[in-house]
Amino acid sequence: MSGVEARGKSVRIYFQYNGEKCREAIPGGNTPANVAQAKRMVEIIEYEIQAGTFDYARHFPNSVKLVENTFGHYLDLWLKIKANSVAASSYRGYANKAEVHVRPRWGKVQIHNIDHLDLQEWIQVTLSKTLKNKTIRDIISNVRQVFRLYRTRMKVAHDPTEGLMVRLPDPEAPDPFTRAEIKQILETHTNRTQELLMVQFMIWAGPRVSETIALAWEDVDLEQGTVTFRRSKVRGAYRVTKTRRSTRKVRLLAPAWDALQKIDALNRKRKAETVDIVERDNKTVRQHKLHFVFLNTKSGLPHVSDFVVRDRFFKAHLLAAGVRYRGPGQCRHTYASQLLTTGIASIDWIAEQMGHTNGNMIRQHYGTWINEDGPDVVGMLQLALKL
Repeated sequence: MSGVEARGKSVRIYFQYNGEKCREAIPGGNTPANVAQAKRMVEIIEYEIQAGTFDYARHFPNSVKLVENTFGHYLDLWLKIKANSVAASSYRGYANKAEVHVRPRWGKVQIHNIDHLDLQEWIQVTLSKTLKNKTIRDIISNVRQVFRLYRTRMKVAHDPTEGLMVRLPDPEAPDPFTRAEIKQILETHTNRTQELLMVQFMIWAGPRVSETIALAWEDVDLEQGTVTFRRSKVRGAYRVTKTRRSTRKVRLLAPAWDALQKIDALNRKRKAETVDIVERDNKTVRQHKLHFVFLNTKSGLPHVSDFVVRDRFFKAHLLAAGVRYRGPGQCRHTYASQLLTTGIASIDWIAEQMGHTNGNMIRQHYGTWINEDGPDVVGMLQLALKL
């Protein structure tokens, strides 16, 4: 439905476009000539809409609707939603990709003018030259979410991201430490005693690095040999574990228990830290007074982040130990692989210890068989079969 409205001293036209009723004022005042011109404009616009050639910006370059209909406008709305629904560290990742890669190219473009081929060209000509496929896929996923938001308002709008595919290489296989490497790591001298004990704990308890640096004595039962992982520290901020399943009570193997006992002896005079902890809703923040277990040997303070542990201790220590470098996250892989190697612990039990919902993650990611440490399966089979 379209037409002309002449009221008082003003004239405006209205028309249906992209499922929405649009109204635009016509300059020149309410005169017979201006009303006639407005009617001719309505006819032209109707024809162009039917022909698929209508360009809003050409007819109404100063329209408020142009700003509200840009990709950047919907990108801003999407970022506001993300700011209130995800962790601060996750939001920083979304915002960085939006401001560095998406907004410079699409921010001022009318969102309905972006088509599938435009996005394909952007991926192939611009993004693929400097970014890894995983980053490109994340960016396209974000763009897809912006279009999904746009379509909640424009019901008939198409989604130009439909059919876009960015292939990923096979995920890197876990690369755990062997028993020989564990021995080298733990027996190599260092003045960073607490960090080495932390590595011993991670190898034989299996937590994430972010969970390890957030562990407090309030979570530890030294007599029973158990710890409860309740929180993590990511980019300097404390938060409860990502899922309820990740909050878990773990029974410690002897080397992990021993590491805690030695740390306990080193830090008898423990200093409490009052910290803000973000709850799972990403909004609620509660203060807790905690005595953190693993401290920086040099400063006596809790570790700032997993990156600091990696770059200021772990890399140099593996070099000194003569062990091929892998990140500290491989300590978690090592724990799972060592348990699987024994053939004693069930996959479901290992999953529970590591905070996974079920054993699928263990099968897919942590089920590395360490040949140097595993039993002689062929020999055992030959013995059983009397070959």
